Amino acid sequence: MLGISERTLQRWQEPAPKAKEDQRSYTQRVPANKLSEEEKQEIINICNSEEYKSLPPSQIVPMLADQGVYVASESSFYRTLHEQDQQTHRGKSQTCKRYKPKGFTATGPNQVWTWDITYLPAAIKGVFYYLYMITDIYSRKVVAWEVHNKQNDDLASQLVKRAYLSEGVGGKEIVLHSDNGSPMKGATMLATLQHLGVVPSFSRPSVSNDNPYSEALFKTLKYTPVYPSKPFDTIDVAREWVLKFVRWYNNYHRHSGIKFVTPSDRHKGIDKTILENREKVYLEARRRTPKRWTSNIRNWDMITEVNLNPEHNKSMDKEGQHSVAKA
Repeated sequence: MLGISERTLQRWQEPAPKAKEDQRSYTQRVPANKLSEEEKQEIINICNSEEYKSLPPSQIVPMLADQGVYVASESSFYRTLHEQDQQTHRGKSQTCKRYKPKGFTATGPNQVWTWDITYLPAAIKGVFYYLYMITDIYSRKVVAWEVHNKQNDDLASQLVKRAYLSEGVGGKEIVLHSDNGSPMKGATMLATLQHLGVVPSFSRPSVSNDNPYSEALFKTLKYTPVYPSKPFDTIDVAREWVLKFVRWYNNYHRHSGIKFVTPSDRHKGIDKTILENREKVYLEARRRTPKRWTSNIRNWDMITEVNLNPEHNKSMDKEGQHSVAKA
């Protein structure tokens, strides 16, 4: 007659719950892929070891994978360090800023180079040495560098010639991108580029973001832990230090922009084999402990294209200029 169910009537007749009392039931579940305390302690021990204490998890995890060792994912490393209050910013640099590239695409080494000049302080106040450095945007390899006590287009053109010969790129069309400084746009420099068949490219005036790869390389150079805290006594001392840095950077530094392989390995074309080996390590780790994995393994696919200022491609194509560097 009332049009209600028996259960509704029973619910009405039950005493009202106390104010602010939550009547919902909860079930405490432990995730199947949760790290054990022993695994967390292993992560802490690795990060605090002599070999890895100065490196972030983004560098540690690929290095372990290269040794055939898998402990946990990169995010697990960061989360465990955060729980132990050890995930703090280290070094002299500020938080990384992302740059917006535009203009050219490299699908292999020796297609697009960028270069710039940076200051190295001398022992005499107000005096500087000048580091000229050319890098390949595809592999991030430093293909040529020199330190001088002045900057002009004659020295820059000599550096480009040396890079052109050492890389053996005769007959290939290479794009060389730089800022708008006088050494970059001097008559001797432009004549050298024309003679070698190198396509010049320049940043917008007063926009350093248009040359991000060289800027990022100089930041790595000047904020590396072994960068001298005092000025260089002589130009020979500066050259010796830069030589050591370039050897480390090209052959040992695992670059975050190319899936944490070294620039030399990528320049030689063996990065694909390294990344395939890392994938096998991760697949084997997932096979051993499938409960630890709730999704796919980390993506170790090789990066096939590297862009320099890609937002500028459309406008450059309309003008018939070079927007893609072909092999």
